[in-house]
Amino acid sequence: MKRKIGLWLVLTLTMVTVLGACGGSDGGNRESGGKTRVRFASWDNAEDLDSQQALVDKFNDSQEEIEVTLEAYGDDYDTKISAGMGSSDAPDVMYMWNYPAYYEALEPLDSYIDGEGTEYKNNFYEALWAYNEIDGSIYGIPVGFTTHALFYNKDIFTEAGVAEPTDDWTWDDLAAAAKAISEKVDGVTGFSYQLQADPYDFEMYLWSNNTAYIDKAGSAEGNLNSAEAVEAFSVFQNLQKEGAAITTEGGGTDEFRSGKTAMYIYGAWSVSTLDSDGLNYGIADLPAFDDSGKEAVSILSSSGLAMSKDSKNKEAAWEFIKYWTGEEMNKERIGYELSALKSVVESEGVMEDEKSAPFYSMLEKSSGYTPASFLLDDWGGLSEDLELALERINNPTTLEDPQAVLDEVAAAH
Repeated sequence: MKRKIGLWLVLTLTMVTVLGACGGSDGGNRESGGKTRVRFASWDNAEDLDSQQALVDKFNDSQEEIEVTLEAYGDDYDTKISAGMGSSDAPDVMYMWNYPAYYEALEPLDSYIDGEGTEYKNNFYEALWAYNEIDGSIYGIPVGFTTHALFYNKDIFTEAGVAEPTDDWTWDDLAAAAKAISEKVDGVTGFSYQLQADPYDFEMYLWSNNTAYIDKAGSAEGNLNSAEAVEAFSVFQNLQKEGAAITTEGGGTDEFRSGKTAMYIYGAWSVSTLDSDGLNYGIADLPAFDDSGKEAVSILSSSGLAMSKDSKNKEAAWEFIKYWTGEEMNKERIGYELSALKSVVESEGVMEDEKSAPFYSMLEKSSGYTPASFLLDDWGGLSEDLELALERINNPTTLEDPQAVLDEVAAAH
């Protein structure tokens, strides 16, 4: 099944690392010293490349057969990767997130994984695999991720005399707290959310309420416009109508940093920024839609290391992939991104960090879900319509009826 979609995931510092590529076993891909040449492409910019080069050098120092060369693609990453694939000159190993767009040029990794034994695969968090595979074949080994969680300003909650969020909150709990804060604290609104949310991210709210954009057959009718989906879209609009929430142009971090809002939902990307601000904040699991026991589910922003289908040095490429996604490198990147390995999270006491633990809690709750972008041929078209739908529903000047808007979108898909 061919799928071509636009970019739906941009990872910032906590999610960005190095891309790799392994050179060939023939004479043209050998360095003068006889080592196999490894081309290693990075999407990072100059400020991060020194630390990346140091880790590449560490790999090179451990090798007698493989030599890695770092290639900095930066903001031109997709253009250069696409051009390389088109000319059969792609890096042997590359960082990947947009598998629906690129998987046909990638090497399936299932046999390599099987060769490492069951413990190897089981050491990665299960929820990550769905974001690194297409049609049941794995095309990338997980490297970094973030789920979403609820950020809250402790000082504002104290000023309002409202109890802080807990991991068993429902949306009713959030609404009550947001409304109380909006009424009690001058110049502060209880909750904020993005006016035109990324449809890829927003699907997690439908999952949390027992539905999705599409069914297994790819139909939106009866799914996107189901009662459960309408409720998921309506919960945000209702907060706004009650004066308990405002919409934002960006993700909401700026409003949260400035103290304009007491709560917002986001990934781990903002943790370092909020820490540098010295903000007194906490993070909790996403709220559930009711107290029936159905837990909230989070979308993942995940990246992996993939191998070019055209690589002439696949065994060498696999050696580098194992290195870059292994325990040693996961430990090196703690504080830079969230580890994908259970063993590292345990050995390094990551769950003892109250600002990391909620993202892992949400990760463990979110297994078994595959985004519509991985399943639907025309995800690009549906995504564009959903962007418009979200704006129509959440724009303060319109606040259109969610059922009518979603019926319209579902009928078109």
